[in-house]
Amino acid sequence: MRLGSKMSEVTVFGAGIFGLSIAWACLGKGAEVTVIDPHGPGAGASGGVLGAMVPHVPENWNKKKAFQFNSLLLAKDFWSDVDAVSGISSGYGRHGRLQPINDLAALERARKRAETSETLWEGLASWDVVDCPQRNDFAPIATTGYAVSDTLSARINPRKALESLSKAIRLKGGRIMRRGSPRGKIVHATGVAGLIELSRETGRSVGGAVKGQGALLEYSVPGHPQIFADSIHVVPHDDGTVAVGSTSEREYSDPIGTDAQLDRIIDLAVRVVPALKDARVLERWAGLRPRALSRAPMLGNHPVRKGEFIANGGFKIGFGMATGVAGVMADLVIDGIDAIPEEFRPDASFS
Repeated sequence: MRLGSKMSEVTVFGAGIFGLSIAWACLGKGAEVTVIDPHGPGAGASGGVLGAMVPHVPENWNKKKAFQFNSLLLAKDFWSDVDAVSGISSGYGRHGRLQPINDLAALERARKRAETSETLWEGLASWDVVDCPQRNDFAPIATTGYAVSDTLSARINPRKALESLSKAIRLKGGRIMRRGSPRGKIVHATGVAGLIELSRETGRSVGGAVKGQGALLEYSVPGHPQIFADSIHVVPHDDGTVAVGSTSEREYSDPIGTDAQLDRIIDLAVRVVPALKDARVLERWAGLRPRALSRAPMLGNHPVRKGEFIANGGFKIGFGMATGVAGVMADLVIDGIDAIPEEFRPDASFS
């Protein structure tokens, strides 16, 4: 901030991963920041159990995939800085991911992607076909004997990450409140409620809620790569737990209740990684995730509230995209610099 210039004021509505990350980035630019959420940090989808931060496959490259790639690369320094201020571990670790290959067609696709990754990932991470490893008895079953190993995937403990981020924001002078009047520039990062409200205000469906269910199991393999197979994520954390998930439910009667669909997820996880057979289920979780109509995050100028901003639609990739989202939104809100990809602009969900 220039000597004698007035400090920018920013109010962020929503204390999920998008809202808190944007608040942190705005604080880094010298703004005075207030976060307002009636339910507190992580009350919605961001307070889940999974914490998988994974890339798109390295093919058919576009701005969305490039944005996510860069966001994943930024995550290590982002969370290191946050944790250093808060003194709390977010549970971030870039330990990679294994995807067992179970047929020859999939093996051929994986080898082609390994070639394209050398260019698209610019040597900053790798996507390789490897012998399916068998270490610590925590390994997927691969009928071909091969697996994809990528070094870009990371994991985070969602709740500890939000606790760390919330504390860091407060220690840097930001405020997190249950209620209050907005001051300065306003960012709406209100998740499912925000998408429903925007649909009502515009008379058009711009997105909504998709229910997800996941579980936390008692099993300790810290530092082990996460595993993805049969559409199931198996994510080891460093606190002696393994998270598994998740469902994607468009129709549901109970938005926060778990049911037989989660039982199926747990059973599939055991089939993918037999070592989990006797693992105790510590927690069953369900919640609603915000999905914009375009399936990409909705970022930029608010389509209804002139002079205000929106950051919504994190869906399943909120933690993986949050660092990039925070950066471009802080640039826009504080400096007026608009570097948001066209695919992420609100107009994409109105087309």
